[in-house]
This record gives sequence, C-alpha cells and structure tokens, in this order.
Amino acid sequence: MAPTGLAFLNVPEAPAGKRGFVRAVGEQLQFADGSTARFWGTNVTAYALFNTPKDAVKQQARRLSELGFNLVRLHHHDSPWVNPNVFGDTKKMTDTQRLQPEQLDKLDWWVKCLKEEGIYIWLDLHVQRAFKAGDGITGFDEMRKGKDVADLKGYNYVNPDVLQTMKRFNEAYVKHVNPYTSLAAKDEPAIASMLITNENDLTHHFGNALLPDKQVPMHNRWYTAQADAFAARHGLPKDKVWRSWVPGPSKLLLNDLEQRFNADMLAHLRGLGVKVPLATTNAWGYGPLFSLPALTVGDVVDAHAYGGVDQLKNNPLMAPNLTHWLATAQVAGKPMTVTEWNAEPFPTPDRHALPLFVAGVASLQGWDALMQYAYTQESVTGPGSPSNWHAHNDPSLLATLPAAALMYRQGHAREAITTYVFDPGADALFGQNISASNSVALRTAAEKGKLLIAMPATKELPWLPKSTLPVGAKIMRDPAASQLDANAQEATSDTGELSHNWAKGTYTINTPRTQAAMGWLGGQTLPLKDIELTTTTRSATLAVQSLDGQPITQSKDLMISLGTRSVPQAGNRVPFNVEPFEGVLKVNARKGLKLFKRNAQQQLEGVPTSYKDGAYTIKLDSSLRTNWLFLRHAE
Repeated sequence: MAPTGLAFLNVPEAPAGKRGFVRAVGEQLQFADGSTARFWGTNVTAYALFNTPKDAVKQQARRLSELGFNLVRLHHHDSPWVNPNVFGDTKKMTDTQRLQPEQLDKLDWWVKCLKEEGIYIWLDLHVQRAFKAGDGITGFDEMRKGKDVADLKGYNYVNPDVLQTMKRFNEAYVKHVNPYTSLAAKDEPAIASMLITNENDLTHHFGNALLPDKQVPMHNRWYTAQADAFAARHGLPKDKVWRSWVPGPSKLLLNDLEQRFNADMLAHLRGLGVKVPLATTNAWGYGPLFSLPALTVGDVVDAHAYGGVDQLKNNPLMAPNLTHWLATAQVAGKPMTVTEWNAEPFPTPDRHALPLFVAGVASLQGWDALMQYAYTQESVTGPGSPSNWHAHNDPSLLATLPAAALMYRQGHAREAITTYVFDPGADALFGQNISASNSVALRTAAEKGKLLIAMPATKELPWLPKSTLPVGAKIMRDPAASQLDANAQEATSDTGELSHNWAKGTYTINTPRTQAAMGWLGGQTLPLKDIELTTTTRSATLAVQSLDGQPITQSKDLMISLGTRSVPQAGNRVPFNVEPFEGVLKVNARKGLKLFKRNAQQQLEGVPTSYKDGAYTIKLDSSLRTNWLFLRHAE
C-alpha cells in the first residue's frame, strides 16, 4: 500500500480498457468512447518483469494505483543483460528466434494485474535485442564488432534480414494470447500504445554507424546504394547526400530511410490487427529538429529527456532544462508522449522537485502521456536497492510523484492560452542544427505558452505533409528570437498559474486545487493564493492539494506533500537518510478540519495544528517523520 491513497483515480477505469481502444485524434489521445485519454505513468523494466513473484506483482500493481499511476511501460524485456529475458536464458540460448513461454507468462501476469487496477500498458516491441550467430543475419560478423552478440540499431534501416526478423518477433509478440485475459496484445484495449524500436534513429545517432570508416562494408554498400539513388532521384549532390553527420541533403536521405522502415513496420503491425496508436522511435539524446520528420509517420511522437542537478536554475535565455528538450519534440497535429524522463547522476539532491515541475510543464503544453523512468528494474520483494531506476523506494521521488499524478490527471493546471509555432521551412529545418541547446526562441516560448514544431512541405520527402497551423498561433521563424526580455530572471505562464524563477531556482504552481512550491526555497516566505510557506530547508518541495475536486478553500479533504533531499547509506544501501522539512505552513481552508498523518501501520494519527482567521498553521519539523499530511473533515 501507499499512504497517499490515490487509487480512487483509477476506480472508474477498472478494468483498464473498458472505454475501448486508445486512438490518436489530432493532437490528442482519446478512448473509443470519445473521452480524453490522459496518462501519468512510469516504467517497470528488466529483472522486475521476470523475477518478481506473482503475489508481489499483484501487490505492486495495487501500489502503483495508490501512487496515482494509470500507465506502465514494460521495458527491457529483450535486452541481453537481463537474464532471463523474453527469449529465455541468455547464457544458454543460441538465437533469439523464439519467445520463451515461461517468460511470456510473467509478462502476461503483469498485464493482467495492472489491467485489473485500471492501469494501462505501453508495450515496446524492440529495446535492445542482441542477435546471436544462430539468428542467421546477413552481415552478422561485421555487426557484432568482435563480440558474441550484435546490436541491431541503425542496421535495421538498410539490412533486409534485420527487418524481417523484427517482423517475426512482432507477429509472435502481438498475436500471443494472454491466458489470464484471454486476449492477444493486438486485441487488448488495456494496451495504450506500442513503440516499434527504442532510441534508434538514423538522423542523429545511428546514421554514422553505416559510414565507410566503421568497418561495415556490407552495410555501407547498402547505405551508399540508397544514398546514390536518392541523390539521382532528386538531383542532389552525391558527395553531400551520404555524409550523415552534416546537416543538409544527408538529413533528407536519413529521414527518408527511416520513414521507409517505419512505414513498412507500421503496415505490418496494422496487418496483424494492432489497433492502438504506434510510435516509431523517440526524440532523444539531444536530437535536433531535423530528427522529427521521420517520427511523424507514427500516430504519436514520443520523447525522452534526462536533466542534471539544478534544472530549475537553468536560465532559458542561456541553456535548456529537460522540459525544453521535451517541448521541442511536440509536432503540430500530433499527440505528444514521453516514455522517459528523469535526472542523473543519482542521487541528484533536488530530484524531489522534478515530478511537479514536469507535470506543470506538461499541463501547460498539453502533452498526453508522461512516464517517469523508472519505478523499478529489480524484483520488488523487499526494501530493494538505491538506484536512479528504482523510484519504488526513493523517498525524494515518492514524496512528490503522487502530487504530480493528481494535478496532471485531474487537470488542475490549465493548458496554455497562447500557441507558439516554430515554422522554419525546409531549408532551415534540414540544413541547420536547431535544437533546445542553441535556440533561445524554443526555450523561451515553452516557458510562456504552448510550443509546436511545424513540418514543412519538402519536395524530396513527398510522404511529409505540411503542418496545419492553429488559428491565432504566434509564428516563429528565427531560432534566435527570444520571447523573453534579455534581462528576465523569471517567467510566468500565460495562464498565470506557473512561475519559474531561475535566478532563485524555484518553480511555483498556483491553481485553485493545487498550490505548490519547489526548488531552493530555504530562507524565504512564499505566499501563494491560499497557502503561505516559510522554510529553512534549503532545497524542498511542498504541495497542498484538494482530493475531493473542490478548491482548496472549500475542500473537506486536502493532501500536503513534503519532498526533501535524501541519500542512501554508506555503500549505496537502504534505508535512505532523509532531510527533515523545517518550517511553517499556513493553509486557508474551511473550518472543522483535522490534521493527520499515517503511521508505520498505515493508520491515521492526529497531528497538532491551530486555526485562526480562516487559516491552519502547521509546524513542519523532524518530529513528523512523514512525506504526507492530510487535512480532513472530522466526521
């Protein structure tokens, strides 16, 4: 169980899929019944998929629901470092041509348990599958680089054997019938979406893997033949088209190669009967805008971003934070999903601020699905180990992930009033390396309103339609044109609800149902609409939220979330050492509420507070020993 008790958000949706299949409609995800599909999710990966006992899986599905998640991505099911994986024992297998029934059964059980809790599933079809000699892949010897196994990334776009082998996996995976639900993945409405191949693009990351200096003569011949044919077909200079590292004609070719693969895979999956929205690969790893066109072939555009320490201190006039990278992946006319967000290296001291920060930006931008990476990659049968991939036992993240879920899923923060569209045209999009790292226009627009990237009509890419721009949108064409004053130290969203002060390193959310402050709060008094916080804790997050749908001042049920720095014990062991939240919180709320916390037995226990002039005064100190307080009507 989780002490926040947000499972009520999923009760109307259980079992997941009851509203029919998720579909992409314009820039929005919807269920078949026409209702909006909005997902706050996480990742369950690797060893957790195959080594967690069935009773623990059921318990964790319930806990995920209590924490407010309604989407879980099953990830690293095929990776060679995970033993066993979906192919079986990685030390004994000689090929990756067959799915192992015992391991499929474990994935099936996760799907069944999550579905029962009203939690949807995101399926990856390929993450990190490594071919073996027994797979019979043409060109295997040059792909494996002297190792026993070969990563397929990049090669799949030119090697027909890799393409066909991926298709065979997809067919076996999506047609396999889950004995616990009696449905194949292709017929399962609890599956929200599928991803064809993870972090595997030609346009920025893997195009160079096919070049002459990479000692892959067979793949280079295939690539060069495609490059020469593309150059001849469109009257482009051959000596520029093949140079994958240089913006310009090469980015046209690489997008075209990626699109051909994507279109083939999409058609194959639809032919198998897959109904849900499909993502091709991801915008990830600091990719420029010229990586977006090929992604638009999918039904959604998916993105990944990882920040570092002090993301809230990044001045958008000078440098990006992780939300800017995500924002530059939102293409006009397409739903936006994020299958991975996080910060590294672990343990970043201010990671408690990330969930509400990401949820606030996502609400402003109108993104459709957010997945924290990751809830766990280890079997959850005990306290577990500290890790960037183990939010399940991380006090800093667990403190604020539920608050972010509640705000985002219930729409406490409004979508932006103003839409900024960056519409650079084909020459600039493909000919320049434009990204969040070097475009102040993109970063500053995302601070104020909703940012969209427009696709241009491009004669060399007839499959790429010109984006239809929203009526009344503010069009930007100069990546260097800031949307903020040159000396600005703070930006407030055009809704007036979200404020980012990079000079102080703070972010505030000020809505009727969620009021929160995060970042470097120590030594300040922060007044929001209905709360006032004074704290000496240098880096912290506090959120006051309504649990009954009423504004904070009228609610009979309020949740207070407290996030602070936490570090593992010496030797990277649990339990974590957690910094106490020190300060005073005043909450303007209705008379007659009592303050509670949950004790170690998950029972409500009273906490002293006072009420004067319409406000509760709550002392925050080390004696609380909790991340959550509740102001509730005493029945």
